[in-house]
Amino acid sequence: MPTFCRHNRFIERCPICSKTLPGASAGGLASRGGSSERASAARAGARRRQPRGEAVRIHREGRAADDGYRSALLPGLRSSVDASRLAEEIGFSSGRLIVLGEAPPDLYADARRVSREDLEQATWICFLIAYLSPLAGEDPFAGIRLALSYGRFELDDLEGIPLGPRASHEPAHGARTLRAYRKWAEQAGSQELAFVGDVAWSPQRRFERLFERLVLPGLSRAARYELLVVLGRLGLYELHADSLYFAGVRAVSSSDPVTDAAKRVFAIGDPLHLDRRAAALADAMSIAPEALDLALANWGAGERATLGFAADSCDREALQRSRDALGL
Repeated sequence: MPTFCRHNRFIERCPICSKTLPGASAGGLASRGGSSERASAARAGARRRQPRGEAVRIHREGRAADDGYRSALLPGLRSSVDASRLAEEIGFSSGRLIVLGEAPPDLYADARRVSREDLEQATWICFLIAYLSPLAGEDPFAGIRLALSYGRFELDDLEGIPLGPRASHEPAHGARTLRAYRKWAEQAGSQELAFVGDVAWSPQRRFERLFERLVLPGLSRAARYELLVVLGRLGLYELHADSLYFAGVRAVSSSDPVTDAAKRVFAIGDPLHLDRRAAALADAMSIAPEALDLALANWGAGERATLGFAADSCDREALQRSRDALGL
């Protein structure tokens, strides 16, 4: 009968315990060494045959030097520079939410104005803003205006339409997301009926349920969350987020920048614990959980996606509360 060693392997195959077997000899080791050499040669040959386009790329995360900083709210950070940068992004993101609700710029304002007479068109504008993302530069809404010129639900080809830094669209997949969104709305009867859902839902419950239902091919977590935030802040629908909903995310893409940044900041990968630590951070700073979404994305990217707002927009009070909570 085969015998298992203390390393939970067949004792004959264990590189450590096999040496204790009777009859183990230098010749046997040489034989195994020969097999190892042949395997190494085979792997080397495979690497030589691998096309250059499929080479593994290593991404190194930029981190500031450890200066002794520690915070129970940010267990993954070891630098006051990183913590300060996160506080700055929270200040910007919180300020952006205030402006979005009180004096939205450009197409955001158009969506609010149009909603009084044509809620379907206003909802479509918000969907394109979230899906294509405003550009960085002097005319952030150029690509979205171009998409809107095709008319509601008549857009089938996004070739040539510029994409913003948080765009969900993947050119290789064509219009699959647009078709999936149209089908989703048609099944409910209209976009309005789809986003209202059950009239008995609270704004928090509605946000959570729609976030779950909007898992469509090619529609990233960031686009889903952003769409619901914009619709709620503009007052088109009663929507309010009380979480980042990491635990409720069903993967529609290989990576989500917000989730990746949250794992670095909170030093944990479990979605439930990410939600709890994000909620604790928002509570300590007295900010809306929604503000953490864009803040974490920008912090992780190392540059600020303004999404059509002034780059110096800032909720000064939220910034100060953030700095105080983080001990900066």
